Amino acid sequence: MTRKKYTIGVDFGTLSGRAVLVEVDTGREVASASKTYTHGVINEVLPDGITRLGVDWALQHPNDWIEVLRETIPAILKESGVSPDDVIGIGIDFTACTILPADSEGKPLCLKEEYSSNPHSWPKLWKHHSAQEYANRLNAIALQRNERFVNRYGGKQSSEWEVAKVLQVLNEAPEIYEAMDKWIEGADWITWQLTGVEKRQLCTAGYKGIWNKKEGYPSKEFFKALDPRLENYVEEKLSSELFALGTKAGEISEAAAKLTGLNPGTAVSVGNIDAHVTLPALGITEPGKMLMIIGTSTCDILLDTEEKMVPGMCGVVEDGAIPGYFAYEAGQSCVGDHFDWFVRNCVPASYTEEAKERGIGIHELLREKASKLNAGESGLIALDWWNGNRSVLVDADLTGVILGCTLQTKPEEIYRALIEATAFGQRMIIETFRESGVPINELYACGGIASKDSLMMQIYADVTNMIIRISASDQAPALGAAMFASVAAGREKGGYDSIVDAAKVMGKVKEKYYEPIPGNVEIYNKLYNEYKILHDYFGRGANDVMKRLKSYKKFCRRA
Repeated sequence: MTRKKYTIGVDFGTLSGRAVLVEVDTGREVASASKTYTHGVINEVLPDGITRLGVDWALQHPNDWIEVLRETIPAILKESGVSPDDVIGIGIDFTACTILPADSEGKPLCLKEEYSSNPHSWPKLWKHHSAQEYANRLNAIALQRNERFVNRYGGKQSSEWEVAKVLQVLNEAPEIYEAMDKWIEGADWITWQLTGVEKRQLCTAGYKGIWNKKEGYPSKEFFKALDPRLENYVEEKLSSELFALGTKAGEISEAAAKLTGLNPGTAVSVGNIDAHVTLPALGITEPGKMLMIIGTSTCDILLDTEEKMVPGMCGVVEDGAIPGYFAYEAGQSCVGDHFDWFVRNCVPASYTEEAKERGIGIHELLREKASKLNAGESGLIALDWWNGNRSVLVDADLTGVILGCTLQTKPEEIYRALIEATAFGQRMIIETFRESGVPINELYACGGIASKDSLMMQIYADVTNMIIRISASDQAPALGAAMFASVAAGREKGGYDSIVDAAKVMGKVKEKYYEPIPGNVEIYNKLYNEYKILHDYFGRGANDVMKRLKSYKKFCRRA
């Protein structure tokens, strides 16, 4: 009897890391484990307890990521009883752009005593937005120079991405820029720690680093125009050799074997972005199907056979998710974070007490109350910009709005309006793609919210007027990473020749799906028209009050 073979996928998120052990010939998830980051999101003060951070900072601790490997992988091996001899590969995915400065051996500068109190020595999380002024500078220079890459990113580079962040380091902490040998994505850094070999992949380089399969990185002249000190940035801080998704990055080293309990020599796939790795986990390997990866933020992934220019998209990269296709990315900067903010700051004690008495969570209570409301009944409408706008405006300086509140407004009405706001933002993205000639015929969703929040998914179906299918896996990114690991291991070891082959067997959706309710569709069409008016008024320059308020906030905080 042939022994079963397994792969492991590890998903590094915003607040925690998760690992799954997957049966290669069925896609069955045998065991899973998660680890909350010890330091979480570092956004107020560095771990030294002294150095305070400015507005819109978001950092992480690299040791938290290592703890995920140390704790979750042994846990799933122990829970399942699976021998490391039968694990043929491991793959990882990561929130992006989460990026850090390191020395030539891969040691993060923040772990060196001489740099540990410098905020710029720490990994910048994807939602680090204090680089906005540098993104603005980058965009202005790129437009002045008519750089070819501009339209591939919807007309703007984001403060969340690689070059804006490195420009911030260069200007605010030039000593860190000079000291670092590597400016490297978390996904590539983790595979380096597992294999002992630096091997970067094209996914994060393409979406976050302005790399193109045909043209490579922007020219030296462009980087010199940004800042003369960046002229040789690519050669000095990055790597010109990039590898396709599913490529074997290397094998588990002796050190990584001691850390994880895996056998030395186990195949390690090159890294990936958490959203992009997820497509095959739902069996999606062809155009016309948009996947929403819904978590603290939402990332949208979509395939097409051609490269088309879509305003406000986060990028289009050839082979960026599935080989042979152009993969488009868009998304929203604030979704789960949206609701968490409301619960932490705006819920009265009576609601908290009611939830406690009934033995349910506060989100569950609010969803229950909100589900009793009819569409449009609250008289509220909101803009979903509590963490800026990723698509289609690409502007981290935009902020949130709730309109229509009265003395009779209840918490559940605001909660539902915030859900509706994220749905309207999603529809704005879908319509922008369609208007640009990229077809979206089917809608899929994954993530904890998608699997647990039936109210939200029904509202999304009603607002978009589309059926929504849900991932069968609650850990779809980790499953996707495990699937790419099976490709890195190869068929001879019990894996697959391609991710398309793996997806046919291992990728699945639930039988249950959400279908639009005609009466709700009608009222949401009207509310969406109101949303569009507010969206364009505040977001396209008619009234920049949000940005003025932010400037006052920064000035007064410094004062």
